[in-house]
Amino acid sequence: MHRWRALIVLGATQFLMVLDTSVMNVSISQLVHDFHTDVTAIQGAITLYTLVMAAFMLTGGRIGDLTGRRRAFTVGLIVYACGSAITAAAPQLWVLILGWSVIEGLGAALVLPALAALVAGNYTGRDRAVAYGMIGGLAGAGIAVGPLLGGWVTTYLSWRLVFAGEVVLVLAILATSRWIREARTEGARPKLDYLGAVLSVAGLALVVLGVLQSSNWGWVQPRNSPFTIAGFSLTLYVIGAGLLLLGLLASWERHLEAAGRDPLIPPRLFRVPPLRSGLSVLAAQNMILLGLFFTIPLYLQVVQGLDAFQTGLRLLPVSLTMLVSAMSGPLLGRHASPRTIIRIGLAVLAVAGVWLLLAIKPVLDDLSFALAMALLGLGMGLLASQLGNVVQSSVGDADRSEVGGLQNTAQQLGSSLGTALIGSILIGALAASFTTKIADNPKVSSAVSTQVGVRLESGISFVPASEVRTGLDKAGVPPAEADAVVTAYSEAELAGLKAGILVACAIALGSFWLTRRLPSARLDPRPGAPAAAGAGAGAGRPAPEAGAPAGAA
Repeated sequence: MHRWRALIVLGATQFLMVLDTSVMNVSISQLVHDFHTDVTAIQGAITLYTLVMAAFMLTGGRIGDLTGRRRAFTVGLIVYACGSAITAAAPQLWVLILGWSVIEGLGAALVLPALAALVAGNYTGRDRAVAYGMIGGLAGAGIAVGPLLGGWVTTYLSWRLVFAGEVVLVLAILATSRWIREARTEGARPKLDYLGAVLSVAGLALVVLGVLQSSNWGWVQPRNSPFTIAGFSLTLYVIGAGLLLLGLLASWERHLEAAGRDPLIPPRLFRVPPLRSGLSVLAAQNMILLGLFFTIPLYLQVVQGLDAFQTGLRLLPVSLTMLVSAMSGPLLGRHASPRTIIRIGLAVLAVAGVWLLLAIKPVLDDLSFALAMALLGLGMGLLASQLGNVVQSSVGDADRSEVGGLQNTAQQLGSSLGTALIGSILIGALAASFTTKIADNPKVSSAVSTQVGVRLESGISFVPASEVRTGLDKAGVPPAEADAVVTAYSEAELAGLKAGILVACAIALGSFWLTRRLPSARLDPRPGAPAAAGAGAGAGRPAPEAGAPAGAA
């Protein structure tokens, strides 16, 4: 038991890091009510939180190299606790965004890369595989248990208590952090690449901002864009500027590497096929998971009218199956390669997505919905059971902190893009479907249809149908005509939800192409074991033990 003490502390930290995103997702309706705002604003806060983590994760990993991983871990937790305290007391939405989205996000950007390196630094061989399986399982459990815990607290007490409780949990983690050994680093400590840090932050921020605002601005045809360029929406220009900055980042990093200086992201890491493939699938996994965990609570709360606790109960099957399947990683690894297990997981996700499409109905079918969610958790857990170990085992100890930063950047970038993209498509499909249904409905007069069109031009929110009915009654719309508009809106909401889920299915299927370079043979858990036959270069064995040269993997 003594050897697992560090894992208990690191696992509690991983659980904490993913907990409040899922709490926020299940508390959307209450947050909208408390801060007198709309779903799109809360979507922006959720996206900004994961974006801040993604944008600063690489810099946070480098800071861990400079100051020591355990020190970065500790300082990050303190920053995170300060953000949680501010969030718990937030009187207005902008204070919540400052405390949660920004300060907590910055703290997590220090903690998560250090956590990945500390897991690898405290465990070797089969213990390392078990540790990564546990960390993956706890991450999944945090994402899925969060709705149940947060739903109960939000419904019967206050969502603010969740963040106050996080402060207490951080204090407990800090008190036991001495159980964690420092992860060793090799050679001279590197310097911080300031230009690379600026380019990565700005590039990632612009890409995600463009995707997030696409539902308001329009993708190509301007809808509510602040201004247009050559008659086109600002969306593509913002995304293009972000991609240009990321291209400049890649060029700058190659220049630093060629000059023998310290790049923020060593380009040579992207020449390791299993690492490149593992990071891509990690990003896709989180796009699917966070996109669905934004979409599904909207269906349960806005369409079905469930409270936060009832929503958490409906999401519980995900927690159970995700935890079980993620913890099964070492056992599955004895019988199949990581590539095979991950491909099975992606197939399960695609089937679960199709099942969810069939389960999204005006009247909730609890049994069908629960089985679909259980299947979703099974697929997510299969991916979580393998990806962390594959990514970290593709490099040596000297590169582990950089890879930890890349790993968490991929996860958080996937999360922010998933929430932004699937949320944007959901709102866009809602607007398009509602417009079509109103225009084609003979019961709706041309005057009301025109009013609806004008309102849609300024944006549309995902609200309960009862709110639409109240607005129509206040506007003096005749009851029969109001009924037709409300019916059209309710049907459009379901269409929007299904569009979002369909995109998640497409991402799962498209991710099969990303798995080509994953290890095709079982990873050998024995320290120093040779690569298994048929595995990708450097991917058929665990990372070398402390002191091994970086090129050993």
